[in-house]
Amino acid sequence: MQVAEAKALACQLPAETGIPLSRWSCPELASELTARGITDSISASTVRRWLREDALKPWQYRSWIFIRDPDFRARAQRVLDLYARTFEGVPLGEDEYVLSSDEKTSIQARCRCQPSLAPGQTRAMRVNHEYGRGGALAYLVAYDVHRAEIHGRCEPTTDIVPFMALVEQVMTQEPYAGARRVFWIVDNGSSHRGRRSIDRMAARFPNAVLVHTPVHASWLNQIEIFFSIVQRKVVSPNDFTDLAEVRERLRGFEDHYNATAQPFQWRFTTSDLDNLLARLDRHTPADRQGESSVTPAAAEH
Repeated sequence: MQVAEAKALACQLPAETGIPLSRWSCPELASELTARGITDSISASTVRRWLREDALKPWQYRSWIFIRDPDFRARAQRVLDLYARTFEGVPLGEDEYVLSSDEKTSIQARCRCQPSLAPGQTRAMRVNHEYGRGGALAYLVAYDVHRAEIHGRCEPTTDIVPFMALVEQVMTQEPYAGARRVFWIVDNGSSHRGRRSIDRMAARFPNAVLVHTPVHASWLNQIEIFFSIVQRKVVSPNDFTDLAEVRERLRGFEDHYNATAQPFQWRFTTSDLDNLLARLDRHTPADRQGESSVTPAAAEH
């Protein structure tokens, strides 16, 4: 009986029981079981053993978001087709290119109060916790999906003007200047959102085609993979004297990366997309289904 009540309590949100916690831990569950008189005295390890029987882990959580884009599948398929070098059912030519682009915001220059220490035998690299702030910048990048080439620039902030400066930088150099079409895959951030951004791009460069990922689907944009590499290999741990050093390090990494990079092995296909949407529909409440997901049949019209 005590085990069952402990598991039942673990399956409730603490706030629903009047406890001012966001989630349970085993010590807090043990304390609450005692406070309620369910047990006289119990250890956190005993509670953990009970919960383990049913793989209950109330201290963990996962987040989700309902799909709100009515054209989710159509937009996602367009991006996935471009990765497979196809657009509107027609294979891309040799003079057509696909760029994945976005901005990595607020890269800070944190100058550590003591010099960082290089790693040694049985010792990890050591970085002083205290630092002085030297400002922040935005890193704008266009990644050639099939040539694995990075084109980046640093700006004080993100906006339409900085993004168009990146477009100008890329589209005025070969092979993009003379290309038949250059597809720019972007998310729905304010720097390149909506129909106006498409028209703005086409007016400046008629051979440039702006392609948006679905809303809340930046994970479909391959540039996010590159940004994760930058975070791990360049930004962390953050120890820069000033923003000039940040810019120099990012520029240097671009050359370093471009010298040896290979295209990402992208494996998520339209079949995977259909399976994902079908799973979402099975787990979406009936009253939200119309706004949260798009069936393959509906997306094709």
